[in-house]
Amino acid sequence: MKYRLKELASLCGGELLGTDATVMRVSTDSRTLSEPDGTLFVALRSARRDGNRYIAELYRRGVRAFLTDSPVDAKAYPLAGFVRCADSLEALQRLAADHRTSLKGTVVAITGSNGKTVVKEWIAQLCPPQIRLFRSPKSYNSQIGVALSLLMAEPDDRIVLIEAGISQRGEMARLERMIRPDLGIVTNIGDAHQENFDSPRQKADEKLTLFEHTPTIVYNAADPLLARLVPERYDDRKLIGVEPAERELDGLPFDDPASRANAALALALYGALGFDTEPIRKRLPRLQSVAMRLELKDGINGCKIVNDTYNSDINSLEIALQYLSATSGNRDKVLILSDIDQSGLPSDELYARVAELVRANGISELIGIGEEIFRHAALFDCRKEFYLSTDNFLKAGERARFVRKSILLKGGRRFRFERIGRVLENKIHTTVLEVDLDRMQHNLNYFRGLLRPGERMMAMVKAAGYGSGTFEVANLLERQGVDFLAVAFADEGVTLREAGITMPIVVLNADSDSFDLMLDYRLEPEIYSRSSLRSFTEAVRRHGAGRSPIHIKLDTGMHRLGFERADIEPLIDTLRETPEVYVRTVFTHLAGSDEVRHDDFTRSQIALFRELSDRIAAAFPELHILRHIDNSAGIERFPEAQFDMVRLGIGLYGIGFVHQENLLPVSTLRSRIVQIKEIPVGDTVGYGRHGVAKDRPVRTATVPIGYADGLNRRLSCGRWSFIVNGRKAPIFGNICMDTCMIDITGIDAREGDTVTIFGDGATVIEMAEALGTIPYEIMTSVSTRVKRVYTKE
Repeated sequence: MKYRLKELASLCGGELLGTDATVMRVSTDSRTLSEPDGTLFVALRSARRDGNRYIAELYRRGVRAFLTDSPVDAKAYPLAGFVRCADSLEALQRLAADHRTSLKGTVVAITGSNGKTVVKEWIAQLCPPQIRLFRSPKSYNSQIGVALSLLMAEPDDRIVLIEAGISQRGEMARLERMIRPDLGIVTNIGDAHQENFDSPRQKADEKLTLFEHTPTIVYNAADPLLARLVPERYDDRKLIGVEPAERELDGLPFDDPASRANAALALALYGALGFDTEPIRKRLPRLQSVAMRLELKDGINGCKIVNDTYNSDINSLEIALQYLSATSGNRDKVLILSDIDQSGLPSDELYARVAELVRANGISELIGIGEEIFRHAALFDCRKEFYLSTDNFLKAGERARFVRKSILLKGGRRFRFERIGRVLENKIHTTVLEVDLDRMQHNLNYFRGLLRPGERMMAMVKAAGYGSGTFEVANLLERQGVDFLAVAFADEGVTLREAGITMPIVVLNADSDSFDLMLDYRLEPEIYSRSSLRSFTEAVRRHGAGRSPIHIKLDTGMHRLGFERADIEPLIDTLRETPEVYVRTVFTHLAGSDEVRHDDFTRSQIALFRELSDRIAAAFPELHILRHIDNSAGIERFPEAQFDMVRLGIGLYGIGFVHQENLLPVSTLRSRIVQIKEIPVGDTVGYGRHGVAKDRPVRTATVPIGYADGLNRRLSCGRWSFIVNGRKAPIFGNICMDTCMIDITGIDAREGDTVTIFGDGATVIEMAEALGTIPYEIMTSVSTRVKRVYTKE
C-alpha cells in the first residue's frame, strides 16, 4: 500500500491536521511497531484500551503519521500529520476496502466455524511454486485483522486468501464490504461463537452474508445445514458443493474426517480457479499439520525459545519477529531462519524484505540455513552465519554459545527445525504444562468488562503465576496495560526485574531482611505493622532512595497480617513524621468472598475497610491514595466494593465464581503414552499391587508423570481419569514418583499418543473437587521440572 495522508483524509471523510506524509504500512499496536518511518498508526479505542494514549510515545519513537477519532493538538507534534475522522476503525476498514480495488489477482474469502486456518494454509502448501500467493497471517480474521490482512496484500499477488471470522450479528456485512471476494469458501457450521446467535441457522445466514456479491462459492456439502442453505440462498451463482467422501484424496497423510474435508476444499479451490488439479493432487502427501500458535519455551543457559517452525512466509515472519521483540525482555535477539519456499516473490526482492525486517526488529544475530538465504548473505548487516542444511548447523555443535538470548526458530518443513528445538530447549521432560496466553488475555478482558470506567487493576503473579510462569505471564500483563503486579516474596520481583519487567511490582510478604534488595530493584513493600514500617524507613535512609512508595495492609477480619482499627491513628501520626515514604495504596483481604454463606461477614469487612481507609485517605489528601479490596470473586460478586482498584488473581487463570462459562482454562497438563501392556486376569500393577485385573484382562498405558511432578498420590486407583483420544482413562493402581499407569481398555490408543492430565475435558476444578481441595493447590503443585510451554496465535 502507498497513500498520502491528504488522500487518506479524503477517503475516510476526515481532515488532515499538521504535515502531509506518505504511508506504506499500518500499525494498530504500539507494542509491536518496529518500522516507524512510513508507518500509519491507527489509534483504536475499546472499552479497555485507548490507542490515543500512545501517540506521544510513538512520536518520540519516530512515527509521523496518525489516524485518530479523538481531538489532538497537532502543534504539539510539529513533524507529524494527523488524519482526524469520526471513527478510527471504520476509517481503517475504508482504507482496506480502497486498497482491495488495487488487487489484480483472485481474492478468495474463507469462512466457517472450524477449519478456516487449516484450509487457508493447505491451499498455500498445495500452491504451484511459480504462483504468487498471499494469505492472511495466522488467524487475522476479525474486524481489525481482515483490514490489516488486505493492506498487506500486493497488486501482483495472483491469489489472495483472506480468512473471515465473526462472533456477533452484523459483523460479516462490514467484512464483506472490505473483502468483496471473487470466490468464497465455507468450511462448516459448528458450535463456535454460538452464544451470540439464536440458532445455527441464524449463524449460518450471517456467515453466508460474506458472499453477497461473490460469483463462485465452494462449500462443504457434507455439512447438512450448508447443503441446504447455500443453494437456497445463492441459486443464481456458480456453486461447487464438495463431498469429501467422494473426492480422490490418495496420499493424504491424515485420515480423520475434518482433515479430509479441509483437503477436499483446498483441492476444489484450484479446480474452481481453472488449474489442472492432477499435479496439485500429487502434492497431497506433502501436506503438513498447521502450526496454529507460536510457542514460547525455556531454553538452555537462560535462553527463551520462540518456536514458529513449519510456518515460513514473509508475513508470518514479521508477526513472529514482533512477538520475539515483545517477549525478549533485555535479552539479545537471535533469528534462526531457513530458506523461505514458495513465496511467489523473486528471491532478490524476498530476501531484501527479510533483511529489512531483521534490521527493523533489532535482531542482533542471524543464523541462516539453506542455499537461497546463503546466496543473499550480503543483504544482512547484523552478526550472521550461514549453513547449507540443518544437519550442518547441528554438527557445528555450538550449543554453549547461546546464553541469555531470545531465539526465534522459523523454518520451512523440509528443514526439520524441530531438531534444533530439541537441542536448544532447556528441559526434555515428556510431560508439559501448556499455558495459553490468548486464553489468559480473554479472561483478563472478561474481568475488565466488569469494572467501572477508569478502574485500575493489580494482577497476582505470585507462586510463579499460580504455577503458570513468571516472566511470560508478567510480560503479557504489562503489555495489556495492567497497573500493578503483585508477588509474594522479593526474589520473585527481582526475577521479573532482571527479565525486563518495568511496571510497578508490589511484594506482599515483605520482610525486613529483603528491604535493601527491594529498593535496589524498585520493588514496593506491603507494610502491615509499625515495626515493618520502621524497618523499611530505616532501609530507605541507608539506601538514600528518596521518597519511596508503600502499600498499607489493613486487617478487617482475616486476622493474618495488617493494621487494626486501634492502630489507625498511631499509624497516621507515624506516617506524618516519616518523609522517607508515602502511601500509594491501602488494601485488605476478603476472607470468604467466594462463598454465599459468608456474605454478611464479607459486607462487614467492606464496611470496616471503607471506614479505616477513609481515615487514612483523609489524612493525606495530596497523595490520591488508591484503595482496593475486591479479589477475583469480589469483582464478580461485590461490584460495590471496587473502590479505586481491584486485585485479579485466580480468575486470570480461568477460575470463576459466578459465570464460569465466560472463562477459559489457561493451563493444560499433558504427557504421552510411553508403553502399553496387556495385563492378564489376576495380575497386579504398581506399588502395593493395588491395581488388580480382577475379572477381565486390562490394557494399561504407562505415562511419565508422578507425584514428584505434582500429580497428587490420592488420585490413585481410579479417583482421577486422564483424557486419551477423547475418552477417559482412569488411573490404575498407585501413582509412582515419576510415572503412573492408566486403564485404556477399549480405547484406540498407541504408544506416543498424547494424554491430558488436566485441561479441556478434565478440568482443574474437577480435580480439586476429587481431592477435596481448591484449584490453587492443584495449579501451584505442578513441579518446576515439568516444562512450561507458552502458546499464542
